[in-house]
Amino acid sequence: MIATFRGHAVPLLLAAVAAAGCGGEAPRPAARPAGTNHAADEVDTRRTLVFLGTSLTAGYGLDPDQAYPALIQAKIDSAGLPFRVVNAGVSGETSAGARRRIEWLLARPVDVLVVETGANDMLRGLEPDSLRANLRAILDAARHQSPPPQLVLLAMEALPNYGARYTARFREVYREVARETGAVLVPFFLEGVAGVPELNQPDGLHPTAEGQRRMAANLWTALEPVLRRLTDNA
Repeated sequence: MIATFRGHAVPLLLAAVAAAGCGGEAPRPAARPAGTNHAADEVDTRRTLVFLGTSLTAGYGLDPDQAYPALIQAKIDSAGLPFRVVNAGVSGETSAGARRRIEWLLARPVDVLVVETGANDMLRGLEPDSLRANLRAILDAARHQSPPPQLVLLAMEALPNYGARYTARFREVYREVARETGAVLVPFFLEGVAGVPELNQPDGLHPTAEGQRRMAANLWTALEPVLRRLTDNA
């Protein structure tokens, strides 16, 4: 079955190229730095930027250095900005799983939290209200950290197969939560990648290395001003 998604023909299973994976939720992994240009014996005084996400963030099927968080680290280093990226992506995770992990991720100070979740909720046909509650809980937990991190929310899109009402409600969840929490909302950052066969792996679900590069470029447009503002205000 083929569905139209943002002007592209998308296989139904591509239902959210942002999907967290093909199986159930994976065990919680140790969040890992996405890259560094510091010597091992140096004290790292950079601020921490955490990506909480699904297999899209984890870089399923690719070398970790090809996933967009590592590519963002390279852009940060090239720009001379004092941030260390931590990739906390987990394949197969829904927003409920991300909600269960957030307190653990906030055990250490986080300066910027980027949240990418929701596509697996849609794939399972979960109610947008459930997604909204989970996103709100994740961002509220971060807001209670002292000092609170800058919040960045990556918006996802639902397939039209679920009907116009579901698609509209799903889209509005991200807008509402961003307004309520003060998070920077990044519009669909899979634009130009979703539904493009040559930018996705053979499973039709996960972006290729080139797809990840395009995602990083999309995100960097919104993220760079956030990081520069934090650096200037330090």
